[in-house]
Amino acid sequence: MARKRNPRFKESRRLGLNIYGHPKAMKRADGTFNRANRKLSNYGQQLLEKQRLRAYYGLMENKFSRYVKEAVKENGVAGDNLIKSLEKRLDNLVYRAGFARSIRQARQMVVHGHILVNGKKIDIPSYAIKIGDQISLRNKYRKNNLFRENFLDRHLSEFEYLERDYDNFSAKLKAEIEIDEIPIEINDQLVIEFYSRK
Repeated sequence: MARKRNPRFKESRRLGLNIYGHPKAMKRADGTFNRANRKLSNYGQQLLEKQRLRAYYGLMENKFSRYVKEAVKENGVAGDNLIKSLEKRLDNLVYRAGFARSIRQARQMVVHGHILVNGKKIDIPSYAIKIGDQISLRNKYRKNNLFRENFLDRHLSEFEYLERDYDNFSAKLKAEIEIDEIPIEINDQLVIEFYSRK
């Protein structure tokens, strides 16, 4: 399985956006290599937004383009469909729920079998979570200091669509995800336009 292994902070500075949410990611950003600070053509703006969205969710090009194709086929606004489907990925919701400090760590936890969905082990990061599904940390990992700190001690943003159960180390997708609740800065229309050119 192909994975993104490029330097995270360097990528954030290049894209001109703190895509990993780390407080030190943009510390050395001076705009020198920031693509967003350059005069970009329409195509360049579309490409930049596509790269930013891909980086947010840590996806390779082939997988990401499949999400775009599916979003365009669905009813409704294609850009909204795309971001909602990406947001419902298991690895992303493991991160949003606070089990992990980053998408990369969340993906690793899923692949290594640390996460249960409705009581069953799921080790597929792209697994699509449905409303009512419960995501939980396996019992034998609940005493792990790193995982406990991630879930219990960190100051986390609260998301209306997620319900956390701190006693049982679990979280549930309780409602449909609304676009304005998703904490990312992306012009999704430019992403759709980028792929419509092909």
